[in-house]
Amino acid sequence: MTKQEKQERRLQKKEERQLQKQHKKEVERRNAERELALQNNPDVICLLKKKKKGLLRIVFSRFGLSAILLLLQAGVIFVMFGTDFENPDIITVLLAFFSLFMFIHLFRSDMSSSAKLTWLFMMGLFPIPMSIMLWYTERDAGHITVRDRMRGLIRQTHHKLPQDEEVLKAPEIVKSNTDSLCRYLNQSGCFPLYHNTQVTYFPLGEDKFAAMLEELKKAEKFIFMEYFIIGEGLMWGSILKILAEKAAQGVEVRVMYDGMCEISTLTGDYPERLEKLGIKCKHFTPIRPFVSTQYNYRDHRKILVIDGKVAFNGGVNLADEYINHIERFGHWKDTALMLKGDAVQSFTLMFLQMWNLTEENLVWDEYLTDVTPAESDGYVLPYADCPLDGYKVGRSVYLDILNRATRYVHIMTPYFWMMNWKPP
Repeated sequence: MTKQEKQERRLQKKEERQLQKQHKKEVERRNAERELALQNNPDVICLLKKKKKGLLRIVFSRFGLSAILLLLQAGVIFVMFGTDFENPDIITVLLAFFSLFMFIHLFRSDMSSSAKLTWLFMMGLFPIPMSIMLWYTERDAGHITVRDRMRGLIRQTHHKLPQDEEVLKAPEIVKSNTDSLCRYLNQSGCFPLYHNTQVTYFPLGEDKFAAMLEELKKAEKFIFMEYFIIGEGLMWGSILKILAEKAAQGVEVRVMYDGMCEISTLTGDYPERLEKLGIKCKHFTPIRPFVSTQYNYRDHRKILVIDGKVAFNGGVNLADEYINHIERFGHWKDTALMLKGDAVQSFTLMFLQMWNLTEENLVWDEYLTDVTPAESDGYVLPYADCPLDGYKVGRSVYLDILNRATRYVHIMTPYFWMMNWKPP
């Protein structure tokens, strides 16, 4: 490369950096204007004040204090096993044998190669503390009770939605071996294959959002919502306004979201704020200031069920970046589905299973009522995957679909992580 070419390349990179800075400033200005406009929007409910950004806000937040306590607990563990005891020879030998055992166990485990390398690296730096940490995480003590509870709920509801055997006998189902996939799924849960279900595909979050608002306004009996991320803004504020109105009219409204929202978008008392609007609310495994394996489990589902007649599912969370009202990571491309007909019952059951994890009085049949069939040429098989039931359902389904495909497979995801992949 000549001197002139190098100089031209430097100028080009400089121009690109300037354009990126200009774009960033424009995005921040546009986002700020849209957030300000929400304050005077009568169709939007905001329960939280706008948070100020900065390190101090994080440190003195509930998450910051919890993080400090967790670090202190971890520090105590490291100090304990780095301190000389009264009888150091015996303890040292025992801990050395334990670390050696955990190294051998790690090599023999079915853990992914990338995870093994991470553990080996940490155990190489801190053999005893990280060996104890590996043992602790594999014992999964933080979720034993929840795991047993979930397995019990799955067993209890295993036959709540009986499979129509005539559907499994359809020629196209038998030819594609979908009947065997359905029978496999029903070993780990209650996942019937349906025929009378109408499906609407939304290529963008904006499309799903518009349809959600229209369907929510029609609710008469109940609204169930379970989402990984909820963030205040136009999308959630517009939905919340309808939810509050429906709750005032006597419609049963339940909202469930992942506890990690306390770190990024919501506050620890947000369920209580929704309760004041007549909305029942729970957060799944909220952040607590204790070392626990429960933080390994998150609720990534995105489910909306209305009266057992309409269901929404897909990858779109309830925050403004998912409908491109504000920009955080460029133009966000994700998809969603709306279902009407028999298959909606599966989504109702999925929601109730998660909701009833912390309930004493279990009610199922009241919500699993007959649905008006919707004419459709295709078939729908809703299913759920849960790390607490011991089955890798999602992975198995994907591999089965890929192995059986003869013409094409369509996959849409905004995330793409090549893990343990080797080129053919």
